[in-house]
Amino acid sequence: MSTRLAALPHRHVLTLPTLPSAVRTARQTAEQALAEWGINLRHPSVGPALLILSELVTNSVRHAAVLSPQVTVIYAAGADTLAFAVHDRHPYQPSLYASVTGTGTGPSGLATVMELTLGLGGTAVVRGDADGKGKSIWITLPL
Repeated sequence: MSTRLAALPHRHVLTLPTLPSAVRTARQTAEQALAEWGINLRHPSVGPALLILSELVTNSVRHAAVLSPQVTVIYAAGADTLAFAVHDRHPYQPSLYASVTGTGTGPSGLATVMELTLGLGGTAVVRGDADGKGKSIWITLPL
């Protein structure tokens, strides 16, 4: 996956209230965008990608809503790459790799996110906002 995120030709941004309904809307929007971009929804990376997306939006709804009235999802894709980010305005930045190594605080959706991401040969990164009051979790998967 040598494609740089900025170079991905397809992009879509969705901002939603940080409510449980955001999970379904984010997933449906992903399916629609992928189909419009000509990405086969039966590709082996798409099902896991939708689950990862759902887990990340769920985490924002459960844990960030008190400080973040909105969650933003950024979708991007190219010929060999699928990427997305979930952004909220809660300052806590989870340790993604601790969920895989067992050094986290127990089973979590992040463990599922990381197992799926790494199992597909993808990457995950947390990027804090410049003001320290929010973050994005970026997932990049091969297509």
